[in-house]
Amino acid sequence: MAKVIAIANQKGGVGKTTTAVNVAASMAATKRKVLLIDLDPQGNATMGSGVDKYEVEATSYELLIEDKSVEDVIVKDTSGKYDLIAANGDVTAAEIKLMEQFAREVRLRNALQSVRDYYDFIFIDCPPSLNLLTVNALAAADSILVPMQCEYYALEGLTALMDTIHKLASVVNPELKIEGVLRTMYDPRNRLANDVSEQLKRHFGEQVYRTVIPRNVRLAEAPSFGAPAMYYDKSSTGAKAYLALAGEILRRRDKSSEIPAKAS
Repeated sequence: MAKVIAIANQKGGVGKTTTAVNVAASMAATKRKVLLIDLDPQGNATMGSGVDKYEVEATSYELLIEDKSVEDVIVKDTSGKYDLIAANGDVTAAEIKLMEQFAREVRLRNALQSVRDYYDFIFIDCPPSLNLLTVNALAAADSILVPMQCEYYALEGLTALMDTIHKLASVVNPELKIEGVLRTMYDPRNRLANDVSEQLKRHFGEQVYRTVIPRNVRLAEAPSFGAPAMYYDKSSTGAKAYLALAGEILRRRDKSSEIPAKAS
């Protein structure tokens, strides 16, 4: 059965979509069957997968609001060699229309039941805000991967996010766990980044991935070419880092070492 991982952070600009696209591609490269769900109306994960968000026939809107099946909305031909449920501006309307729906918090979870036995991993790229789309993602997920930069307000923001996750979990998904905290855009020459990194490890312990995603030009350029970093420049430090992250996720899964959200 697929492991469903929501990639979420209420703060924008932390590498959330970059992580979603690249970890999905890296996991697919290990011969796992992977589905990436774009729930962000900006559609950046869709474009970063080599799919034109303006040309797709169906998106996560049709899945959540029009009761189309997962099979009917999946895009198979992506640059990352994973399956995709796309997003574009239409998904903005989904948040409003979800208010009118029965069981509005669990529509994504219910929709995914039909394909959980087919995939090994399902990654969900969440919007950079706490709305009904994000709530649907957290209700559907087994765990949450939190990307974050090592900057001044990071620790305080992460603590608040963990508290929000815990409160949400108690309402919509008591089994929700923290998959891990991922340090992104990391520059080891920056003293503040190193200080915050050490604070993170002291405060969150094994929840912090050993893998660190560096600041990397190739990683930043790849989305404009509609490809994950490993297919844009497989020798780049960014591509190698996400392959290492996929390996770490697999090892953690094998050890079943996820930590409950309440532990934060």
